[in-house]
Amino acid sequence: MTSPHDAYALSKWEAEQGLRQIAANTGMEVVIIRPPLVYGPGVKANFAALMRAVQRGLPLPLGAAHNLRSLVGLDNLVDFITTCASHPAAAKQTFLVSDGADISTPDLVRAMARAAGRLARLFPVPVGVLASLASLLGKRAAVDRLCSSLQLDISKARELLQWTPPVTLEEGLRRAFAGEKP
Repeated sequence: MTSPHDAYALSKWEAEQGLRQIAANTGMEVVIIRPPLVYGPGVKANFAALMRAVQRGLPLPLGAAHNLRSLVGLDNLVDFITTCASHPAAAKQTFLVSDGADISTPDLVRAMARAAGRLARLFPVPVGVLASLASLLGKRAAVDRLCSSLQLDISKARELLQWTPPVTLEEGLRRAFAGEKP
């Protein structure tokens, strides 16, 4: 992340730079891990809202999204952190981490529905129309996050640390729903 695009991204980049400086001054080993959206039992915010909508069987206007998103399940993130803490090759490295299976928003909704034992109820609304309507409601950012692509390349983690996500996206979603309190 060499050019942060908003205040949140800038604060993360500044924290990374601060940690690198502390490491340089003290000899402390630092590993920087950059996850995408993390999901699991007790997830909050927009992901939780999407889970609730799927669980309730609400029809969702996301069927026309043609995107790919990287996600990481909590179990996979914890496993990766544990790997970094014990693997000597992790020191001084920056890693991207995900479940290793990018998914479109419509396919994510379908996978969530399977995990919840529900039917996915999707209907296609062109993303541009959806974004325009969301702008009127002050929800444009949520639509952008749901319908845009964000893919992470985890090949460095796979090659340098021989790390493979131990939990599939489908199993991670099942665990998230099992821990979800309606």
